[in-house]
Amino acid sequence: MEERTNRGVFSGRLGYVLATAGSAVGLGNIWRFPYLAAKYGGGIFILIYLLLALTFGYTMMVSETSLGRITGKSPVGAFRTFGKGRLLSAGGWINAVIPMLILPYYSVIGGWVCKYLYTYIRGGSFTAAQDGFFGTFMTSASASEIWFLVFAAATLLVIVFGVKSGVERVSTVMMPGLVLLSIAVAVYSITRPGALAGVRYLLVPDFKHFTWMTVVAALGQMFYSLSIAMGILITYGSYMKKDVDVEKSMHSVIFFDSGIALLAGLMIIPAVFAFSGGDPSALNAGPSLMFITMPKVFESMGFGNVVGFVFFLAVLLAALTSSISLAETSVSTFEDELGWSRGKATAVVAAITVVLGSLSSLGYSTLSSVRPFGMEILDFFDFVTNSLMMPVAAFAVCMLVIRKIGTEKIAAEVRLSSKFRAEKMYRLFVRVIAPIFIAVILISSILNVLGVIKI
Repeated sequence: MEERTNRGVFSGRLGYVLATAGSAVGLGNIWRFPYLAAKYGGGIFILIYLLLALTFGYTMMVSETSLGRITGKSPVGAFRTFGKGRLLSAGGWINAVIPMLILPYYSVIGGWVCKYLYTYIRGGSFTAAQDGFFGTFMTSASASEIWFLVFAAATLLVIVFGVKSGVERVSTVMMPGLVLLSIAVAVYSITRPGALAGVRYLLVPDFKHFTWMTVVAALGQMFYSLSIAMGILITYGSYMKKDVDVEKSMHSVIFFDSGIALLAGLMIIPAVFAFSGGDPSALNAGPSLMFITMPKVFESMGFGNVVGFVFFLAVLLAALTSSISLAETSVSTFEDELGWSRGKATAVVAAITVVLGSLSSLGYSTLSSVRPFGMEILDFFDFVTNSLMMPVAAFAVCMLVIRKIGTEKIAAEVRLSSKFRAEKMYRLFVRVIAPIFIAVILISSILNVLGVIKI
């Protein structure tokens, strides 16, 4: 296989940070983080999440980014660089396949966001808040499929233009836009009557709410939120120039990701507190929080249509920045491993997305009788990727660093552009603590699906 000579690069640290932060900031930040924060004690959950992000999360991000920058390759090639063998090949391919499986069903959810944004554009605040609106839309095969394809097409259109002209350029526009829109909705939300109780619940740690499940839930959220074990950080690391400060870049990404998650909490939790009269249980609605509860909250407010429009526009930007990174990682794998052009690789990723995404989309209508292991098709894909494959992929990265690359080589790569002040912590976590955390995530996710515990 000939080396890929036209590999894209980010223009510098800002381009890398905004693109990577865009990858990290997604739908999980907007609805999953506020939901888990409300369920597991508000401020104490956030405190534990931040501690884990700055230690375990930072460790995995440095490992994957450095692996990509050392090799200049996407996951499969990066693993192969350090030796042949079935286990190494499997580790690389698991990291590479995950985004190919996530992108299709993620695009289905992105299509739901597009539908709601369109509804608000047409002045449909009351329509979106009606009982049964979400269920009727989901179970309409044609409507769900059309909006899924709209979102997928928007994602893949960006990928065609490449790393600098596509991914980086779009991220530098979308990320500031997402921040500004989130701040606007958060300010409006916290100024509603009765909303300050929600602000206190979200930001003030109360240790009486602390349980071991708070740690497990925060671990899981941090794991998914920072784009760990999806091949994305390896791929984006391969686009990073040698003079870009790795350590500062990781801290910047964590800051962006955590900041947007907190803004999402301030958009949602105070508003729901005000709407429900201070009842935290109103937040325990899972995915329906965003598509059922929030439209009702907006409808109860003044300027509900405007606020709803701005909210779902912010959600759409978050969804797009994440889906772009999933698609870019998939395309990069085909370019590297099969020597395909970007156009051909993008076309194949589009075909995979349409086929698998249609299964998830139609799983609520035409294919509703198909329930693998008793799950909806979309939920099944989510379980396989998030609960099984991602912890295995992360463990493979740790083993590659420990047994093949060596922590010194990773540290040397980071020191090319950074002082690496957290080097001692990094070595401890990647060798000992990170594998333990990964095992906890894998076991707890399986037990959660089996109904033994609830996360």
